[in-house]
Amino acid sequence: MATLELRNVIKTYGSGLPDTLKDIQLKIDSGEFLILVGPSGCGKSTLMNCIAGLENITGGAILVDNADISGMSPKDRDIAMVFQSYALYPTMTVRENIAFGLKIRKMSAAAIEEEVARVSKLLQIEHLLNRKPGQLSGGQQQRVAMGRALARRPKIYLFDEPLSNLDAKLRVEMRTEIKLMHQRLKTTTVYVTHDQIEAMTLGDKVAVMKDGIIQQFGTPKEIYNDPANLFVASFIGSPPMNFIPLRLQRKDGRLVALLDSGQARCELPLAMSDAGLEDREVILGMRPEQIVLAGPEANGLPMIRAEVHVTEPTGPDTLVFVTLNGTKVCARLAPDVAPQVGETLNLQFDPAKVLLFDAATGERLGAVGRAQAAVTGDNVAQFKGR
Repeated sequence: MATLELRNVIKTYGSGLPDTLKDIQLKIDSGEFLILVGPSGCGKSTLMNCIAGLENITGGAILVDNADISGMSPKDRDIAMVFQSYALYPTMTVRENIAFGLKIRKMSAAAIEEEVARVSKLLQIEHLLNRKPGQLSGGQQQRVAMGRALARRPKIYLFDEPLSNLDAKLRVEMRTEIKLMHQRLKTTTVYVTHDQIEAMTLGDKVAVMKDGIIQQFGTPKEIYNDPANLFVASFIGSPPMNFIPLRLQRKDGRLVALLDSGQARCELPLAMSDAGLEDREVILGMRPEQIVLAGPEANGLPMIRAEVHVTEPTGPDTLVFVTLNGTKVCARLAPDVAPQVGETLNLQFDPAKVLLFDAATGERLGAVGRAQAAVTGDNVAQFKGR
């Protein structure tokens, strides 16, 4: 196990070209699982290649256990990498593929056989040792590629979108296998993906990237509940966060966000730490699971009547789409809720869980706390027409 630190890492492919990686800074402790996540072209695979030594950095430093490895060749970094394409030798058996790197390191035949046995048992591929890659399924080939990396017992493992070539069911199974493997081995791991579900389920720490910049670095819970900006909020979460453009108003000394469904209006009182937000254009963010169906008993939360436009039963829940402020909004409701299109629902929101973003920059605005003031009237401000 080893610590990994990136200090002000820059990568540029040529003079006059924009930086592919821009001042990357992060650090993970020994045994942690780091996820690099972001859309295609954000620089995550380039950063992975720089850590492995497959590409040279233009500036900054890469440290393993506080030792600078930036100038070392890949073979001297004690880092093992699992590629998206598996990169198995087609003429070799599974046993030979796993043993190949060990032979290069001139290990004894007995030690190699012991290591192959250990790894094949760990990944449950003992029965495949005499087969060649062409005789294996995609999931089996991925296990062999992982086994080849595991056999080296390196300080750090790197995974470059290892599950992207697998079907949906196999992706879920292999994701579980990778997590179990990490729990057993506790080896420092860096994992690249564009799949935010993999990021949320696998990582101890997550770095969300866009345009060669780390937008936010933290635990999955921190990134989900407290996104730093509009991009992070939109990229992490499935279904994605709802974004409703509006202009903040002040009423009775308190900032309020006015929501309009076309049938009714609702005031969300906000407790904001930022000053100067009155009459400012913002984007209000709410997770689908934070929009709930109003119960028979009043609970003091703001409520609005809205017409159902689309429903999507998913099994564990029902996604219901309505319109607020002219924007399509998704509510994640219980699976036994089955409203018809055109039906009207009473929906509630918790102001304490609302996020606000600057409409111009996308940056997060202040902290929203639970509002103490009661909502006007019976928690519903209803107006006919607009």
